[in-house]
Amino acid sequence: MRLHAKIISGISNIKMKKLTETKQRFFSLFIVTRLPILVVSGVVVAGVLSPVVIVSADSFQDQINQLNDQNAQTQNSLNSLVGQAQSYQDAISQLQQQINAVQASIYANEAKQADLQSQIQAAQTQLDQQKAGLAQDLKAMYVSGTMSTVEMLATSKSLSDYIDAQTYSSAVQNKIQTTLAQITQLQVELEQQKTEVGQLLAEQQQQQTQLAGAQAQQQQLLAMNQSQQDTFNQQIKNNNTKIADLRAQQLAANRSLGGQVVAGDPGHGGYPSNLANAAQDTLTDPWGMYNRECVSYAAWKVYQNYGYMPYWGGSGNAIQWPANARAAGIPTGSTPRVGSVAIWPVGYYGHAMWVEAVNGNMIYVSQYNYDLAGHYSEMWVNGSNFTYLYFH
Repeated sequence: MRLHAKIISGISNIKMKKLTETKQRFFSLFIVTRLPILVVSGVVVAGVLSPVVIVSADSFQDQINQLNDQNAQTQNSLNSLVGQAQSYQDAISQLQQQINAVQASIYANEAKQADLQSQIQAAQTQLDQQKAGLAQDLKAMYVSGTMSTVEMLATSKSLSDYIDAQTYSSAVQNKIQTTLAQITQLQVELEQQKTEVGQLLAEQQQQQTQLAGAQAQQQQLLAMNQSQQDTFNQQIKNNNTKIADLRAQQLAANRSLGGQVVAGDPGHGGYPSNLANAAQDTLTDPWGMYNRECVSYAAWKVYQNYGYMPYWGGSGNAIQWPANARAAGIPTGSTPRVGSVAIWPVGYYGHAMWVEAVNGNMIYVSQYNYDLAGHYSEMWVNGSNFTYLYFH
């Protein structure tokens, strides 16, 4: 904002130029009521606005991003485990269905085996009865067989009676032989069926044992899976707790920087709307930096004002910018200038701000993510301990 430079220049020459309506009221408030206190009283400036050695916004945000990335990776692993758990549960259910089917078949074959045993016993009873009848018949036949042919003819009333007796004797013998053969064959068949059913039962019981073992393995895998899910859920919970702690620390750190924070330019310093309107850290700018971060905004301001901005390693850390600038032949120094990038070299990551106006050691800056919510803001701060990058 060139207008800020003109205002400060007017202050230095003790000539107040006429400003635009909104800016005039805003800066008059700071110049008339704020600056005398800050500039005249060196003690107040040192006591209120001197930078404190604390971790910067980007330091916390980078840690938060890392934790969020960990949570995202953990959640992906968790989702995979949930899918595996479902497959384990499906396998357990299928195995249980097979076990149930085998068990039903076992019950049916056991019933068949019991029925065959009943039939075998009934056949044995019938065989015993037939044998008893056979004994009576054999006895009768023996008595009849002791007679000679002449005696049988003599005792018969007629030739017809003789023939009937002979026929009866032959029929009895044939019936006995046929019945004994049938019963014996039935016993053999029943015993064979009983043996086959017994073998089938043994195979089914072995199959049931194998299915139960497979089901136990699936249940063990499912238990391990659920244990891993619990571990991942706990990791996510712990990371969320760390994120909450980091946000609380960041808010405290930002307040320690001092200065009166205002919403400032409703156009957010010209920051591209696609980056400004997207959720924080969901997009990357043309220099590979996360959107709505201080470095992304500072990079945009350099490009907006000078038409170029070096690509400094993806998401970038503000504290690395001075070395990157020197390596690229871009001057750096400790004197604040309008249109320079102010780097707060505190912590591992640092913090980047765009210098809008200068009044001695006091600088008016625009920035992103001062509030740790990815918002644009402006404020006056003491820039004595900053490093400045001069892109022009």
